[in-house]
Amino acid sequence: MHRRLPPLNALKAFEAAARHLSFTKAADELFVTQAAVSHQIKALEEFLSMKLFIRRNRTLLLTEEGQAYFLELKDIFKNLQEATERLLARGSKGAITVAMPPSFASQWLVPRISQFSVAQPDIDVRIKAVDFDEGFLDDDVDVAIYYGKGRWSGLQADKLHREFLTPLCSPMLFNGPKPLTSLADLRHHVLLHDLSRAAWKNWLKHVGVSGVNVNQGPVFSHSMLVLQAAALGQGIALGNTVLARPELDAGRLIMPFEEKVESRDAFYLVCEESQAELGKIAAFREWILGLVEEEQE
Repeated sequence: MHRRLPPLNALKAFEAAARHLSFTKAADELFVTQAAVSHQIKALEEFLSMKLFIRRNRTLLLTEEGQAYFLELKDIFKNLQEATERLLARGSKGAITVAMPPSFASQWLVPRISQFSVAQPDIDVRIKAVDFDEGFLDDDVDVAIYYGKGRWSGLQADKLHREFLTPLCSPMLFNGPKPLTSLADLRHHVLLHDLSRAAWKNWLKHVGVSGVNVNQGPVFSHSMLVLQAAALGQGIALGNTVLARPELDAGRLIMPFEEKVESRDAFYLVCEESQAELGKIAAFREWILGLVEEEQE
């Protein structure tokens, strides 16, 4: 039996207009004119022999039939999008978008990304350095780097490194007029803070040091800014040994003390559970987890 279905373009126009309750916003999303959206909606209404929208006080509203139709269609479009993404993820060529905090991008991934290009020349990596709330992936992101405890519903999370927090400073500060011979000497120096002052407070409590004023010193929005300030001799950072590795290797920063505290949080590679073993995503996961394993040996 032949099934007569509405034109796909008309359905796309209706779904977008119903979601935005605006022909103008639907047109912007679909890269067509408002007149084109209006024409598609009219054609769909004629096909169905019923009104889907009404205007009331210059406001666009769905009819009862239009609301019921939209609730059905939005799930269909969502399923269609997810099916397409799964199919594309199976491919071994093309581009993969990786989102992560700016500090991880600049301090760890960017210096190593050419190795992935050598190993997988058919896959182009698009690095998206963003500050975001963890727990979900944007539609245009294939994999991401989150910082936390590794528990995000519906996401595959692979821990990357064991991380340690330790004081870091410039050699010129270490060799300056205020020597750093013990942790108690921290009281004579400016402390640099990453996002909040809690990290220094917790670290000093863990190593049993008191008398250091953690309520002084500048607060930075990103770890790389804290490390830069420390490398310039502006104070002492409580640094993450993974992110600080470039500065430590280059001698711009040193660890004046042996005391380290393992971080409760870590960087995790995350992706949708259903896509972890597919195509480009699987290739990127295999590469980055293998690289981390080599570096930790």
